[in-house]
Amino acid sequence: MESSVAASRVVVVTGAAQRIGRSIALHLAAHGWQVAVHYRQSADAAAQTVATIRAAGGQAQAFAADLAQEAECEALLPAVQRALGRVDAVVNNASLFEYDDVTDFRYDTLDRHWRANTAPAIVLARALHRAGGGVVVNLLDQKLWNPNPDYLSYSLSKAALEAATTLLAPALPPTRRVCGAAPGETLLSGAMSDEEFSAAHRMTPLQRGATPDDVARAVRFLLESPAITGTTLLV
Repeated sequence: MESSVAASRVVVVTGAAQRIGRSIALHLAAHGWQVAVHYRQSADAAAQTVATIRAAGGQAQAFAADLAQEAECEALLPAVQRALGRVDAVVNNASLFEYDDVTDFRYDTLDRHWRANTAPAIVLARALHRAGGGVVVNLLDQKLWNPNPDYLSYSLSKAALEAATTLLAPALPPTRRVCGAAPGETLLSGAMSDEEFSAAHRMTPLQRGATPDDVARAVRFLLESPAITGTTLLV
């Protein structure tokens, strides 16, 4: 394991059992962070993420919570603080990604996305402030800067989260920072085929997509850059 200025600091990574969240958790653990691996239902995958971190010499522990339920979201950081002694940062990675568009848009679909993707980030930022921690990184989506009408409720929830990132930074004390990281096409999701995934990568300025490790390195950069707040880094 590498030593760093982040040694012994504790970061909560939501949705860290698999996919990009897992990559973020592994990367931060490899750079000296203790990782609270949050999951909702993927207990086995979360246990595997914890085991992988510990096998490499890092420190990690799994924590379950349904962040769409306000009481469970409120209880998450106090539980981490009791177990690990401190909480220094939160990476809001957990996300609901269900398809809809204007033709089948429904109130309940939008509500589910806001409860999963937007509200928890605000509650956890407040909880981090109360716990004495200092940095929030919200995972957004480059779709906000290259908009299309697919996944309408998801996109609206991420647009609200981007606005919350801007609004929370001055709302919290100067010692607290709130940043965003917005990945492009990183992993296959939804109904996208391999061919569509490759075509989307070729359309980017670099003609390549972001990898989970690219995203993880961007998140660590934001966590460890004390002069950055209230803005989003596109990956």
